[in-house]
Amino acid sequence: MNRHRIAASVLLSAGALIAGVLTAASPSAAAETPASFRQQHTQGFWTAERMRAATPLDVTAAPGATRTPVATSAAPTRIAPTAASASPTAFPQAGGAWTGGGAVVKTSGRVFFTMGGRTASCSGDSVTSANGSTVITAGHCVKYQGAWHTNWVFVPAYNNGNAPYGQWSATKTFATDQWAASEDMNMDVGLAVVAPLNGQTLSQAVGAQGILFNGGYNKRMYSFGFPAASPYDGSKLVYCSGNSGKDFLLTKDHSLACNMTGGSSGGPWFQDFNETTGLGTQVSVNSFGYTFLPNRMYGPYFGNEAKAAYDKAQTA
Repeated sequence: MNRHRIAASVLLSAGALIAGVLTAASPSAAAETPASFRQQHTQGFWTAERMRAATPLDVTAAPGATRTPVATSAAPTRIAPTAASASPTAFPQAGGAWTGGGAVVKTSGRVFFTMGGRTASCSGDSVTSANGSTVITAGHCVKYQGAWHTNWVFVPAYNNGNAPYGQWSATKTFATDQWAASEDMNMDVGLAVVAPLNGQTLSQAVGAQGILFNGGYNKRMYSFGFPAASPYDGSKLVYCSGNSGKDFLLTKDHSLACNMTGGSSGGPWFQDFNETTGLGTQVSVNSFGYTFLPNRMYGPYFGNEAKAAYDKAQTA
């Protein structure tokens, strides 16, 4: 990993993240490809108290980083959403509680995991897939500083310690090859395949959003997540909306005015989002912010590399 890439915090509190030393990947990962990890999970580990106490994990970039550009010339690949209704709200929005309802309330959720001996949280989203059991999130929400996270669960429609649709345990987590190899911020995309719960797959239980690869830039965009660092507390779904741009500094990421904080990492970005139904086409995830550009979020471009990781996950 390029030690000059990151200033301090991937959207855990900055001090705690710097102080923390992450353990090496478990020996059970040896049989997996470098970009995937067979999950370990302790049943009953994620109590309401542990979920509330999990430290929000996110990444802040600094100048001087070396990034690999993302190729964007391929033709768009779109997968349609699976499933549901609500009421519209404000556009643009720099950060506020989502009160519109709709499918996004169920497909979005908090992600919890153990990282280097501590509990941490991110956000994620259920996306349409061949196995009906795929969650997409940020790469650093499945692997960070060379170590794959364990005790990984997805809690759709998380509500202040409550899991109205249950806790969905990952059987395997994935990342783009580039994130798994060198934690390239351009490729900060992770996925998880979750085990069925109560006889249903994830998409049967909560629905799933459509996803698009190689869809271009400068779109009308909605971003969702569960920020847990001040002034937020991780108890509710928060959104930002506006016209997105393209990072002109260190990455080829999408850029959006947004004040979400740590814990929002991995939350979905949608274009063609319908405020009434809560359905959209996912084209990115919350990834990082620059320390010198507050209230702006960046999300990786879903190109061929993200599509390859998605294909591995959806067929696992």
